[in-house]
Amino acid sequence: MNQWFERLSEQVAIAHDEPAVRSTLQRLTYDAGFNAYAYLSFQAETQTAISNYPEEWQQRYFDLCYASIDPVIRTARDRQEAFAWSNVVTGRTSKERRKFFGEAAEFGIRSGISIPIKTGFGRMAMLTLASSEVDFAEAQALNPVTAAASFGQVHSRLELMRLRLTRRSNIRLKSDELTCLRWSAEGKSMKAIAIIENTTYANVCFFLRNAKSALGASTLPQATALAKEFGLI
Repeated sequence: MNQWFERLSEQVAIAHDEPAVRSTLQRLTYDAGFNAYAYLSFQAETQTAISNYPEEWQQRYFDLCYASIDPVIRTARDRQEAFAWSNVVTGRTSKERRKFFGEAAEFGIRSGISIPIKTGFGRMAMLTLASSEVDFAEAQALNPVTAAASFGQVHSRLELMRLRLTRRSNIRLKSDELTCLRWSAEGKSMKAIAIIENTTYANVCFFLRNAKSALGASTLPQATALAKEFGLI
C-alpha cells in the first residue's frame, strides 16, 4: 500500500475545501478495497471523529464510550505504529470484547488497518481503514514508516482546515460548571468567581472539579482549553 499512502497525502493536500477532503478520503478508501475510514483525535480522555462509518455505529460507539474497551485503540496506544487487525475471537477473548466485536461486525467492520501517530502535548491521532472481510486487512503489504509519514501530513492538513466533526465524546456539563469554567477562562480566581456568582468558594471548587472530571482533564487550565476547543464556553 506504499503507493496508496503517497496518493493519500498528495490528494488531501490539493483538496481545497471540506467537501473535497471528505470526498477524497472516501474515494481513496474505496480504491484501496476498504469499506470505510475513521479519523480519530484523542485529547485527554475525550475523542473526536471524522468518519464515514455508519451513523448508527458512530452514535453507539460514542454514547457507550466504546473507546475505553476498543482493542484497536488499546493496541494503538501501546504500539504507536501502523498495524493490521481483525475481530476474530479466540478462547482468551473477554466477554466484553466479544460483544464489541460482534456489534462492529453487524456494521461491516471486521478487519482494518490503523495508523496511530503522536501529535504533541500528550495527544494522539489515528486513521483507520475498515473492511467487511475478516482476512482482508492482514493480507495487505504495510510499511509502518511510509504509513505514519503519510498520515502525519494528512493530520496536519485536517487540523489546519478544522473539518466539521461527525462525532465527539459526550461531555455533559451543568450550567454552573460551564459558568465557572468560563470565568476561569477569563482569568478569574476561584475566590473571585464565588463573589461574582454570589456563591461559596467551596461550591466553585466543586463545580470546577466536576468539570475537570467530565472533560478528562487533570488541571484547570487544561479543562478550560478543552472546553474552548470543543466550543462549550
